[in-house]
Amino acid sequence: MSVRTTAPCRPDASPAPACSANALAVLSTLLEVRTGQQLASYRSWRLDTALKPLLRARGLETLDQLVVQLLDGQDKTIGDRIVDALVNGETSFFRDQPVFDLIAEGLSGVERRRGRTRIWCAGCATGQEPLSLAMMFAERAESSGETPPDIVATDISEASLARARAARYNQFEIQRGLPIRRMMRWFTADEADWVAQPQLLRMIQYRRLNLVAEGPPAGRFDAILCRNVLLYLSPATKAQVFARLASALAPGGLLVLGAGETVIGQTGLFEPSKTLRGLYVRTGA
Repeated sequence: MSVRTTAPCRPDASPAPACSANALAVLSTLLEVRTGQQLASYRSWRLDTALKPLLRARGLETLDQLVVQLLDGQDKTIGDRIVDALVNGETSFFRDQPVFDLIAEGLSGVERRRGRTRIWCAGCATGQEPLSLAMMFAERAESSGETPPDIVATDISEASLARARAARYNQFEIQRGLPIRRMMRWFTADEADWVAQPQLLRMIQYRRLNLVAEGPPAGRFDAILCRNVLLYLSPATKAQVFARLASALAPGGLLVLGAGETVIGQTGLFEPSKTLRGLYVRTGA
């Protein structure tokens, strides 16, 4: 591999940690091997933005220095910490509210037909998505009498899962997508933060899972949310993930992808739902 002189990984002129071509290659390879995500050249600026806190914590000035620490193998945790920082954990409460309305519509009556509803949130980040589902179904249970669903929430990042389990959010995070009425009902103020009520957390099981390398959680699910997880995967890796999702979906179950994702041209295992626009079902279901 040719080596060019050290230069910023960002296209703009703002100060940033320096990054050689070799360091960029090592970090990109680490991310792809661990998560399946491919770091296209136009996204390489994320290395600087995401890894700055890790550099500061280690007293380093450049990404090349970080790569040296990674390759010398003395710190067995550094790879996990780099991947945790690079995985996009962007999330908010009730992100794309109409999607939640469709999920509620699609799962209406499932308990009466099959027993307690099960939902899998794949790529749950810091927990806002599963908590949004828990709030929605807890509120619906009060009027319908149906038992709220069991929610399994998984993510590759242990740091994100630790925050999800703590269910503690600052003022900025709590206001993103969460109406004041729900905030006051389902969260308790604790100094400057807001903490979810135990009733919600009892509905959710958090687990670490690498979606591109491991099988799905045990059992079948009536709905699987895998939103904005597949965006940067290679076609071959996407096909593997779709196969895992299909194997975990109960008959008549729903697959929910992000707004910029689709099954069309990606897999033959799913097709658009005929009744719930934007959601997907197993082919032939």
